[in-house]
Amino acid sequence: MQIWNWSGFFSYLFNPYILNGVLTTVWLTVVSLIGGLFLGFVIALMRRSKMGLMTGIAKFYIWLFRGTPLLVQLIVIYTALPQMGIRFSVIEAALLGLALNEAAYLAEIIRAGINAVPEGQTRAGRALGMTERSIMRHIVMPQAFKIIIPPLGNSVNGLLKTTSVTSVISMEELLRRTQVLIQEKFMVLELFAVAAIYYLLLTTVWDFVQRRIEKKFGQSTKQLSLDEQR
Repeated sequence: MQIWNWSGFFSYLFNPYILNGVLTTVWLTVVSLIGGLFLGFVIALMRRSKMGLMTGIAKFYIWLFRGTPLLVQLIVIYTALPQMGIRFSVIEAALLGLALNEAAYLAEIIRAGINAVPEGQTRAGRALGMTERSIMRHIVMPQAFKIIIPPLGNSVNGLLKTTSVTSVISMEELLRRTQVLIQEKFMVLELFAVAAIYYLLLTTVWDFVQRRIEKKFGQSTKQLSLDEQR
């Protein structure tokens, strides 16, 4: 009995059907991250608001989406909402679910980065007559961004793998296409190994990019400190 089929493994390693699934995983990650960052920033600002209602809504959102599995959220969006007349395509449901879920985590990362900026920086901006928006844009966020980068990079790494959960609603990303081929070819180990290799490749490439980004901003921070000392 043949346990491993090497010819089958190599034939699907560069299979166009699988490669299209890899591309889908990549753009799904990028678009979900952009949506999650935008919504996460809004939620982070609401979380820091002095208005009790805004803070309460933000806390509830974070509590809800961090406390329930993404799998459940996707099923609710794709199968439960249509019963109330709200319908989404597979792609729309996948992007919405990923972005909403990611925003809850990114909101806390962004809020922590903003809180890490000394309050004196904000007061100095107000003393110079700057508006709150200008202070946030020109003083707070450039400094907070350096703090946010490492955990944000880890979130991207996790999101690359989390996209596989969208296979439950038939989103044809890498894992879903792997499962389809398994049902047709009955090569379970070989095809899952191919999928694992591509997930490892994607996360490894991102890890390299993340290190370059952290190094670049780390150097700019050191340069800024040297300039201040002078």
